Amino acid sequence: MKRRSRTGSVKSRRRKAATPKRGNALNATRSRGASVAGEETVVARLARERDEALLREAANSEILSLISRSPGDLELVFRTILEDATRICNANFGTLFRFDGENFNPAAQFNTPAVFLEALTRRGPFKPAPGNPLDHVMRTKQVAHSADMATEPVPGLATKLAGARTQVIVPMVKDDALIGAILIYRQEVRPFTDKQIELVKNFAAQAVIAIENARLLNELRESLQQQTATAEVLKVISSSPSDLTPVFEAILANAVNICGAKFGNLFLCDGDKFTIVAMYGAPAAVNEWWRANPTIRPGPRTGLARLVRTKQVNQTEDLRAGAAYAERDPLRVATVELAGARTLVDIPLLKDDVLVGAIVIYRQEVRLFAGKEIELLTNFAAQAVIAIENARLLNELRQSLEQQTAAADVLRIIASSRGELDPVFKTMLENARHICDAKFGILMLCESDGFRSVAIDGAPPAYTEAMQQNPHIPTRQRPCRSRRIQKTGANCRCPGRPRLCGQPPDNVGWGADSSDCSFAQRRCRHRCN
Repeated sequence: MKRRSRTGSVKSRRRKAATPKRGNALNATRSRGASVAGEETVVARLARERDEALLREAANSEILSLISRSPGDLELVFRTILEDATRICNANFGTLFRFDGENFNPAAQFNTPAVFLEALTRRGPFKPAPGNPLDHVMRTKQVAHSADMATEPVPGLATKLAGARTQVIVPMVKDDALIGAILIYRQEVRPFTDKQIELVKNFAAQAVIAIENARLLNELRESLQQQTATAEVLKVISSSPSDLTPVFEAILANAVNICGAKFGNLFLCDGDKFTIVAMYGAPAAVNEWWRANPTIRPGPRTGLARLVRTKQVNQTEDLRAGAAYAERDPLRVATVELAGARTLVDIPLLKDDVLVGAIVIYRQEVRLFAGKEIELLTNFAAQAVIAIENARLLNELRQSLEQQTAAADVLRIIASSRGELDPVFKTMLENARHICDAKFGILMLCESDGFRSVAIDGAPPAYTEAMQQNPHIPTRQRPCRSRRIQKTGANCRCPGRPRLCGQPPDNVGWGADSSDCSFAQRRCRHRCN
């Protein structure tokens, strides 16, 4: 029996390795190369998208940080937003416009060509022409994307002056109201991608947030400023309840400063006459005019005259264009030519619907006062009325107390004098003169043939001495009406009047010699001198 050869058995089981054909090898190599190239393309795309995302995140973080650091500096925020939007979207330049409901106004620029920037500055606020992409944004509040601006029906300044070919306009919308727009441009025909447009939309939303933050901050600042001003005025009122001058000055200073005006006046009125009682910030020339004319009766076409008729707030937008200036009303001419005023607002001071005064605030440029400013001025006017009323009540109270004190003083003297009238008369006269704020006074008793002086208080020494030497004044003859008293006069003929010369009265005629009489400098009715 034959055995198998072990070697042969192994050889029979071993197979030859397959040798690939040359064509298949080339195909495999190409497939591996294409796979590697595809992987590299995907990696590059992913890396680019990653870098773009990081760039967007960095830009968003920068803008939000800037908004939080500088909430009131919109110019810096707008410029940063525009720079980031232009750079990330690979654009050449950009412009950010604010919209006030009627006109667009450039608020920020980035890398704008000089010729185009000069044209925008020179044009100022504007309305876009019908058919312009910006007009489309204004009407629809939607994005406008122009792939080739040269084909637009109405080419804009950016195409004519800056060589812009592709642009995207993204609206800035707050509560469905257009408040601005971001425009970025390319100087070649290359449309923006959807991601780039979404990015600009995000920047527009951040600009809206910045505007709203600034508005709220300004309102807060204005509110705090108004509260501070109100507190300051009330503090002055409480510290000077009877002295209205510092109160009026504080009211004017706060009113002028908060409203961004140039100067202001405060008047008290009596019927149709106005007396200026406080001024703030006015030029020196018009101050001199008011010192020479403290009380006026304003012409019928002036703001103060309208205030008398209507008792309502009234504004004059341009004083030079008004009828009062054309008719050369003295008050209006002084206001315009000496003070340089162009716009004013008149605020009435009303007490129980009675006009007691006015606050008048002036600007040296033609610019009407806003509703909030008028509301603030009206509040200041109410404080002025409160101060006036407080001063009146306090003066009445003081007068009442003075009168009661004077009466008590007289009663005390009467009780302590025990029949002596001289101290009683002196006390009564002193109190009467003090209460009436008089210079001096005389108390006389009526007798059968005239009056007798029993007390003199505060009179000049010469007059006091003369009255003490001749206390009796007869009433049978009319005394001379001469007013001036001189220290010499040897031959006075004024009947029944005491003389400083020491000679007895001369009953010859009703008069005196103007050359030497101690009482006469003016001829009497009978021309006796």
